[in-house]
Amino acid sequence: MAQPPILSLEGIALQQGGKWLFGGPDHEPLDLHVGPRDRIALIGRNGVGKTTLFRMIDGQVETDAGERKIKPSTRIVVLEQDPDLTGHATLMDWALAGAGAPQEHEVDAIAGQLDIDMTRATKGASGGEKRRAAIARALAQDPDLLLMDEPTNHLDLGAIDWLEGWLERYKGAFLVISHDRTFLKRLTRATLWLDRGILRRKEVGFGGYEAWEEQVYAEEARAADKLDAKLKLEAHWLERGVTARRKRNQGRLEKLYQMREQRASMITAGGTAKLQLATEASFKSKSVIVADGISKSYGERTIIKPFSLRIQRGDRIGIVGANGAGKTTLLNMLTGELEPDSGSVEIAKTLTGVMIDQQRQLLTADKTVRQVLAEGGDWIDVRGNRKHVQAYLKDFLFDPKIVDMKVSVLSGGERSRLLLAREFAKASNLLVLDEPTNDLDLETLDLLQEVIADYEGTVLIVSHDRDFLDRTVTITLGLDGTGRVDVVAGGYEDWQRKRLQTIASKARADKPGGKAPSTPPPPPPARPAKLSYKDQRDLELLPARIEELEAAIAKGEAILSDPTLYTADPQRFANISQGIENARAEKDAAEERWLELAEQAGA
Repeated sequence: MAQPPILSLEGIALQQGGKWLFGGPDHEPLDLHVGPRDRIALIGRNGVGKTTLFRMIDGQVETDAGERKIKPSTRIVVLEQDPDLTGHATLMDWALAGAGAPQEHEVDAIAGQLDIDMTRATKGASGGEKRRAAIARALAQDPDLLLMDEPTNHLDLGAIDWLEGWLERYKGAFLVISHDRTFLKRLTRATLWLDRGILRRKEVGFGGYEAWEEQVYAEEARAADKLDAKLKLEAHWLERGVTARRKRNQGRLEKLYQMREQRASMITAGGTAKLQLATEASFKSKSVIVADGISKSYGERTIIKPFSLRIQRGDRIGIVGANGAGKTTLLNMLTGELEPDSGSVEIAKTLTGVMIDQQRQLLTADKTVRQVLAEGGDWIDVRGNRKHVQAYLKDFLFDPKIVDMKVSVLSGGERSRLLLAREFAKASNLLVLDEPTNDLDLETLDLLQEVIADYEGTVLIVSHDRDFLDRTVTITLGLDGTGRVDVVAGGYEDWQRKRLQTIASKARADKPGGKAPSTPPPPPPARPAKLSYKDQRDLELLPARIEELEAAIAKGEAILSDPTLYTADPQRFANISQGIENARAEKDAAEERWLELAEQAGA
């Protein structure tokens, strides 16, 4: 029996900036109901009102019509995308301020798991530190309904894994806005799609969203066919463009897989070329960056151990690793911005680079879109071809009418998209992207994937977005914090698979009578011998949790062995299958965590 909602928005209408965002004469009023255990993905283009909807749910925005109903004693907590820390000396001061603030020990407990020092001064705190502090504050408030706006922005892979694990165990409801497809697929069980003032809901997780979206757009396209030609033309880039782009990207993915196979045959474990597969002369002629034995240390800490790599023209290189592992250091050495302590980096003289960083520093709020793109004119040079600025805006999913709007009125995602449009117009043969997916909606990510695939030069990408890397790069450089750089042909999943194989091989070798792997694993990171209280607890409790998960997996597999189950109850079959998948993922993470702690305790 379905439980009554803990929150409802009924008949909502809202006017902003002289136009109706929800409701009004052009759209039906907005209705929303959230149950006590809902796990909902909120999807929509940048600028459609997703963050505003969160503020309405939280009661921060007063609507022009409609009613907000909330179950008594329900605690709603918002994890903001960009929290305002001004007026607070330390991260802890900010975390303990305001109505409904948590207890200090509760914040400390979560902060310790996220490895964030809450005594850190707010002034000068990095984006990752602010994000971890915001997560610690939000989760410590023990919410019944958690509203998360881009929770994985500025987080490294370890922190994302931790947050996913916490949310899997969370007993309340949540709504999440995120561009991280992997995060959404793993956690959500329903989808809200906000599109042109209309809020649609489907009881399917994000994994089923794209098929649903294409179905809706197909129905709209059939309806548009019955209208006049002008309306069909306008609908083309709004509706059909999404589906067409996604289909094109499927073809690009096939090409990407072929490129990975080809590149895998050209590199060894150390990242050097197998020149016997091609003539040395022809191979070297395509090289744009050659790193030979480069390393970097700061004081006694080794950031990058001696490392060699030959980057070819057209390579798409992804750089992944935890915050502080050395990603930016490696990137700066490869691009010539930083001298290595040893070895050398040769960069082709013809290489002309464009860098798009995560700070979005190139945009000025008081300028218009036209000024940013075309220096105030009507035409823009796009890699040597002249194009009208309004037509170019369409290429990047903008309404051409925004051409004379101020940058200050654009959403964070729209500003990021505008920066991409500006930088991609420049002639270059090297593209450097530092966390390019932050603040972007899913459609823009599809567009970015398409642009990168069609780019004729070389691409270097630093990102924590697992799905984006899997869809984009041919080679992954993985940093584990020890100074070692793994060179893997493929994306994030390929690197992760290699890491787990290395850990499993080491575990077998450490067991009595175990057989050592033919290739020795990388040296373990230097760790302090003494475990923290939390780490000691995890070391003691994880074996029992692993046994519980193994039992749950075995039980689920036994149920699925019934050949009549799928026919008799397909929904139960799907739920159990998903439960097994989630349990396996948690078990793998728990085993990896326990191995690390056991190694640390024995150091």
